[in-house]
Amino acid sequence: MKDFRSRFGFHTTPFTREIPVSQRFSAAVFEEPLQALVRMLDQRLSAALIAPAGTGKTTLLRTLIETHLPEARYRVHYVQATGLSRRDLCREIAFAAGISPSGSYPALLRNLKKRFLTTVDTDGLRSVLILDDAHDLEADVFGILRVLTNFDMDSRLVVSLVVAGQGPLRDLLRREMLEDVAHRLSHYATLRPLSRAETEAYLRHRAEVAGATIVPFDEKAMDAIYEIGRGNLRATDELARKTLETAHDRDAAVAGHMHVVAARKELWP
Repeated sequence: MKDFRSRFGFHTTPFTREIPVSQRFSAAVFEEPLQALVRMLDQRLSAALIAPAGTGKTTLLRTLIETHLPEARYRVHYVQATGLSRRDLCREIAFAAGISPSGSYPALLRNLKKRFLTTVDTDGLRSVLILDDAHDLEADVFGILRVLTNFDMDSRLVVSLVVAGQGPLRDLLRREMLEDVAHRLSHYATLRPLSRAETEAYLRHRAEVAGATIVPFDEKAMDAIYEIGRGNLRATDELARKTLETAHDRDAAVAGHMHVVAARKELWP
């Protein structure tokens, strides 16, 4: 018995998270913030990336690392910062930087700064520290970034930060106690949900890279996916994949809006 991939001409399961950077959907909504981050890092500056959940933040960071920060020029350290204490954050950064995560909090800070200095002065590389999901950090934990980026009495640009997170990150950085950290960020890049036209283009693109020679959704189905998913990439992917499964189970040659409605009920009762 054929599965929905065979029916609709896919050579791989469509609309999953497993998509190479080379096959990502390219549109102004992603390219503009991406180029802004590249520009800041090229100038050895720091930036923030603020995006609602499910709008492509992690894919954009992967693209930044894989295509714009070559190992010949940069040494990138990626840390998922969700809910960490000050010492635990230091330990995670130390682990990412390839140094021992043991020791006291002050010792960890000193060793990290030594590593960043060695990277630029001896190895001739620019250190980039990417903190993902930073909206979950406590304000006092965020304060260590001020210490980690202060070299030679704050007169040298040794390490660049990319602080990424959801909407609460902006509010967090507006707190008075984090004013100095916020001022170290030279640009605030943002992502938004896709528009109706962008969503349709996204559906066509994702179907094509998965191997389909024709779009397996009719126009009403694509409208319904947008109306329900509201341009959120994660919701769009889940709904599109479930819609195709539903259309297959009902022996349909093309997914229609009623398949989208049925899929929604199975996903989000």
